[in-house]
Order: sequence, then structure tokens, then C-alpha cells
Amino acid sequence: MTTNETPPAASCPGGGDDAFHPDLTRPAGPVPPLRARLHHIRADALDGGTAQTEGMRRFAAVSGGAVGSERIWMGQTHVSPRTASSNHHHGASETAIHVIAGNPEFVFLDDSSGSPEEIRIRTAPGDYVFVPPFVPHREENPSPDTEAVVVIARSTQEAIVVNLPELYVLDKEQQTD
Repeated sequence: MTTNETPPAASCPGGGDDAFHPDLTRPAGPVPPLRARLHHIRADALDGGTAQTEGMRRFAAVSGGAVGSERIWMGQTHVSPRTASSNHHHGASETAIHVIAGNPEFVFLDDSSGSPEEIRIRTAPGDYVFVPPFVPHREENPSPDTEAVVVIARSTQEAIVVNLPELYVLDKEQQTD
């Protein structure tokens, strides 16, 4: 067997490829070379050549181009002290954020009360934030001297960034439950 062939199914009680998950099977056919092994992305090897928003620096770690990911993008964002990003959204991507350093704030408009109101989520290291697809927002770092650093995971293989002139509330037709 070469390294990019699909490994044979394990001999597991109950069939399937895995004794713990007998109903899961591997797709047939060759495995692309980037998807046939684990990838170690060193902190000093992050790629700054990704979509950017003014006021932030994004660095890709896991992407389609770097490691062959098909359904996820992951990286870091750095926001300098006393800086706010431009207003933006991430298209169809779901975005999960984990705060590593600093106290970044995430700002969006909420109209659940019937009138649009600016909401500010204040975070601390260890916190998580979820950003649904297409929701306009911005990140801010109000600290006078500490850089904010977050780890980001997106449900697409590349970082989608759509910069906007202002925040707005999604139309009811754009919102999904």
C-alpha cells in the first residue's frame, strides 16, 4: 500500500472501519497527500498572507493551502492596544473565537428588542465567542498597553472577510434558526 491509498478497513467486530463507530466508513479512492498525515504548524510558521481587516493582523495556521483542510480554517488574530477593526462579516463561515491574551471586545447590533442596539461583549483570557455566518461585527482592544490575541476557527477552509462601511442588523430573511 502506498501512503495515499485508503487504508483497508480494520477487522472490527460488527463491521465498518472502527469498532467504536461501526457505521462510519472511509471514502473510497486515493487520499490526497496533504490529507494522509498529521501536520504540525509551529507558532513561528503562521502565514500572514490571509484576508485582513484594518486594525487587525490575521495569521493562518490550518488552511486548505497549507494542510489540505476542506472544511475548517484556523489561525490567530492580533489587535494592537487602543485599536478597533473595521466593521466586517465572514460570509457563510461560522466563526469560533478563543481569547488567549488581553481583553478584546466584540461589537454587533442586536434588534431583538425591536430597535437596533449596539451590544459590546467584553472578554477575558479563556473566554469563547461564537459569530454566526454573515453577522456584521468588529473587534476592539480598548487596553492602552496590552495586545489582544485570539485563536479563530472557521467552518470554511479559508478565511472569508467582507469589510463593511458600518454595522447593520440582518434582515429577517437573512436570519436562520
